[in-house]
Amino acid sequence: MQSNGAGTPRTDRLSILIEVYGDKLNGPSMIKAVDSSNNPEENILDDSSPIIYHYLTFETPLPFPSTSISTKSTSEPPPPQPDLHKFISPFQWPESRKRFMIWLSCIATCITAYTAGSYSPAAAQMSAEWHVSETAIVVGITTFCSGFAIAPMVLAPFSEINGRYPVFVGAGILYLICQICCAVTHSYPGMLVARFFVGCGSSVFSTMVGGVVSDLYHAEGRNTPMALFSGSALVGTGLGPLVSGFIAQHTNWRWVFWVQVITVGILIAAVTAFFHETRGSILLSRKAQTLNQWMEEREAAAYLGFDMSISSDGKTRTESQRIRWKVKSDEERESITKMIGISVYRPFHLLVTEPVVFFFSLWVAFAWAVLYLTFGSVELVFTTSHHFTLEQANAVFAAMIVGATLSTIISIYQDRILAHYLSTSAAKNPDAPNRLHRALHLTSPEGRLYFACIESAALPIGLFWFGWTQFSSIPWIVPALAVGCATMGIYSIYLATFNYLADTYHRYASSALAAQSFCRNMLGGVFPLVTVQMFKGLTFQGAASLLGGLAALLTAVPWVLVFYGPRIRARSKFAGEIM
Repeated sequence: MQSNGAGTPRTDRLSILIEVYGDKLNGPSMIKAVDSSNNPEENILDDSSPIIYHYLTFETPLPFPSTSISTKSTSEPPPPQPDLHKFISPFQWPESRKRFMIWLSCIATCITAYTAGSYSPAAAQMSAEWHVSETAIVVGITTFCSGFAIAPMVLAPFSEINGRYPVFVGAGILYLICQICCAVTHSYPGMLVARFFVGCGSSVFSTMVGGVVSDLYHAEGRNTPMALFSGSALVGTGLGPLVSGFIAQHTNWRWVFWVQVITVGILIAAVTAFFHETRGSILLSRKAQTLNQWMEEREAAAYLGFDMSISSDGKTRTESQRIRWKVKSDEERESITKMIGISVYRPFHLLVTEPVVFFFSLWVAFAWAVLYLTFGSVELVFTTSHHFTLEQANAVFAAMIVGATLSTIISIYQDRILAHYLSTSAAKNPDAPNRLHRALHLTSPEGRLYFACIESAALPIGLFWFGWTQFSSIPWIVPALAVGCATMGIYSIYLATFNYLADTYHRYASSALAAQSFCRNMLGGVFPLVTVQMFKGLTFQGAASLLGGLAALLTAVPWVLVFYGPRIRARSKFAGEIM
């Protein structure tokens, strides 16, 4: 044995480790014990010794206690080390756990999109009950989209400070309560107000799911989760009018909302019970707090010090210290007021100063507006040209579900096919990869756009197809297929926007995505107000041709960035830093 300088006999190091850690000795987070002969002059610790703070990361090796002998003559055994497995980095979670979290998040996104699309089939009944025009009733879609656009700018900073889980649960409760208000309200203004707060509460299950994907996967592994996320948004949008059209045809409009109350209630219960915090900085802060509490308990029982490796002059020595952990992200975090200010200001600043953000926002906003326009145009066109009932007209949205599902499958496999092609080319010609990568920009954000350049053309094609097949002599299945085609174009635009902005702006990605989300939802909320007037005033063919022409012009956006994207990014003070 060896004296620790404080009158307490120091036992053999291995005995201490076995006594304190038991079967945890093989844990990857613990550093190897240092033989006492390497540290002959050990420092003396007592209650007056200073506490030294060290930064904690997920890769930080945790030190061993300096002693398992209390300085008190009568003392309880040292408190056991806390279980730290629940604080591991989300990037290191088992793949099965990641998949479960992604699927739960995508189901939440699907239900949110269902809420957006389920409103319009009940418009005629609400119009008759409250004696207002159907256009006035459709304002409920506009207020929903307004809440959907505005709320994330305030809620996103809260998720940065408090994590995803409490924001999901809190917003989800608001979502559920306001859905109940929609089902029971007896006034038109009450419906508009309730729909606004439904949009606020449900927005987190769409806008923040992209953040959950980023929490769990590095950039190279995000394609499949993002494809599923995008697909779930469009599948839910088609599912809303399909189901609600059946309900509105056979029962009272209030059941359109009661079905959502049941669905949302189950969702919130599942999120509350099964969703785990995915934000790494929050988990790291909790790990630091748990370790600090354990260290305080050890010191309260008079077990002082941890062996810290100190490097100086190219040499490493072990020094016993009273330590606590701190997390750099906690120190760098701004106040909630300043974070909300940045969250509101920066998206609009990027929108007006960054051409990439502006044109991508314009492109995806137009595509989203066309998606919301279908809520009124499909019912109008099919009831007029093909004499469909309300239920039959909204059943056409099954084409949207099929189109979104096909696009999701294609998006998952197209990157794998391209990766296989590149690896095969590299094997055949070792000098080819560099030339190929330079030609295709696959290591840059532009690599995300090659498929979108081709696939986004499905939107204008689908619009022209839809408008010019609206004759009673043409089978209804032909324009229905056009809806599926346009949906596939919208999907490619939606996915390309998320991926490109995230890859381009990195630390400013959340602000860039917030800008496009605001534009997308605001324009999407306006288009349903003018759908009927547009299609009746310009004729079905004229309205579809106008929209198809605009969509065709906007398909130039990815092509311009494919050729000039690197130069555009180089001039950006926000994107240039990642070149």
